[in-house]
Amino acid sequence: MSHPSNHTAAPAERGQCQAIDLVGKIALIDGYWQPRVVAEMNDYQFKVVKVEGEFQWHRHADTDETFIVLEGELRIDFRAGPLGDGSIVLRAGQMAVVPKGVEHKPCANAEVKMLLIEPRGVANTGDGPTDERTVENDQWI
Repeated sequence: MSHPSNHTAAPAERGQCQAIDLVGKIALIDGYWQPRVVAEMNDYQFKVVKVEGEFQWHRHADTDETFIVLEGELRIDFRAGPLGDGSIVLRAGQMAVVPKGVEHKPCANAEVKMLLIEPRGVANTGDGPTDERTVENDQWI
């Protein structure tokens, strides 16, 4: 569970009609693999996160997931993706969409700062069991 200071309710404006400094928001996050919501559009959330190392294999059965790299270099490995098994590398200014149901594992050899776009309520560890990397949803920063 997160500390109350780390979990804030959605602000009334939901991040709309304002400029949001994505890298500045990431600087407020303690630790890696701890996504925080900065805005909502309809039922979609924009989450900033910094990552380093390897995440776990997981998938999201009911939704696509978008990765936008702001700083650094992210590799995403795939199992049984549209083109079979493989991986892609995203550098600053690049993005990729992982289709629903495709098992994937993000990896970063050094720190990566990125923006994730996904529907509200999506578990960061996907359909797998909850573990130490699972983050409570709807944590705003």
